[in-house]
Amino acid sequence: MTASTSEGGGEAAGVGAAAPRESVRHLALRALSIAGQSLAQLASGLNTAVLAGLLMLWLAVTAVTSVVGVGLLMAPALLRALHALAGRERERLARRGPEVVAPEPPPTRLRLALADTTTHRELRWLVRHSTLGLLLGLLGVLLPVLAVRDTAFPLYWRFLPANTTATSLGVGNAHTWADALAVALLGVGWIAINLGLTPGMARLQSDPGRRLLAAGPDVDLSLRVAELTATRAAALDAHATELRRIERSLHDGAQNRLVSVAVLIGASRRMVARDPAGADELLERAQSAAEQALAELRTVARGILPPVLADRGLAGALSGLAADCAVPCRIDVDVPARCAASVEATAYFVVAEALTNIAKHSGARHAVVRARGSGGRLLLSVEDDGRGGADEDGGSGLTGIRRRIAAHDGALTLTSPPGGPTVLTVDLPSGS
Repeated sequence: MTASTSEGGGEAAGVGAAAPRESVRHLALRALSIAGQSLAQLASGLNTAVLAGLLMLWLAVTAVTSVVGVGLLMAPALLRALHALAGRERERLARRGPEVVAPEPPPTRLRLALADTTTHRELRWLVRHSTLGLLLGLLGVLLPVLAVRDTAFPLYWRFLPANTTATSLGVGNAHTWADALAVALLGVGWIAINLGLTPGMARLQSDPGRRLLAAGPDVDLSLRVAELTATRAAALDAHATELRRIERSLHDGAQNRLVSVAVLIGASRRMVARDPAGADELLERAQSAAEQALAELRTVARGILPPVLADRGLAGALSGLAADCAVPCRIDVDVPARCAASVEATAYFVVAEALTNIAKHSGARHAVVRARGSGGRLLLSVEDDGRGGADEDGGSGLTGIRRRIAAHDGALTLTSPPGGPTVLTVDLPSGS
């Protein structure tokens, strides 16, 4: 009895020890994921920050030359560039978080712009993003380099010339292994800074854009409301169409076959006494009809929500579509986290429809499907080297694809010049 109690206590202690280890591992992976996303956001913000810095120089030149009248001629072009850069920043922020609702298009005439609230807000954002945003973006690119450089220092310090500066701070020399390990400890400190500070740095970089580039409380959002109303109507219409498709598939396919099974079984029961061979033949036909009905029911079920998505995830599901495609297809998927089930189902059906169109209409020799998940968005692209000239109004299924995407407030872009290539790009909120 005593031995049994001790063994049970040991098992409980083992489970209790495993749980904290699993919790620590989960927290570490989550911290790494957040830091990685934050660094990517800082790096993407560096692109618009550099453009904002160049635009600030242009603004300064325009202001100085306005004294002699030349700057007044450049003002409309400068305002158009400012509005375009602000729109690009809104798109960047929307890809990595909640949507930044744009105000009405601001004026590009200097006299109207001087009194325009949106232009004033964009100018304030420009000043902040070209200074603080640029600095934070540079740190977001530099900090990982410093961490890798110092952490890996013991691996290569022996190959450096004598009296070479050991640390990334530009001070100190390494003459012994102890010195090299001290530099590695500095690298661990850089890693801690990356994990601890980069999420706040990313929020600090994006905060001016989210506050100053969004539509103010005095802006009429009726157009956005109308757009969302149309999107909801399209989603309901797509849902009704899908229900009708399922009903037709069940009524015209599986139901008819099951009726046939019932009739054949009834006839075989009446024949079994007087004609056993005929009854056996009817039962064989009933079994074949039942198997066909089961196959059709599975097809309908897969059309509602493919089980492969739950079993293998989006990457596995897209790999299955590529394997079944008549055109050789390459899959490139980098989606670190699972998306919402409805988003994954939409992505699956979009790719399935696109590959079907490629096999039927494009004459392509090769296709590529790419999927990227980042900043709360799922980006899909399907490209083929076919003849091009795809037309959304030509009955190729693109209208259905657009409706599915609109139901998630996503965006679809089709580029298909005559002669190809055709590229279908889809941007969806991941919903995770």
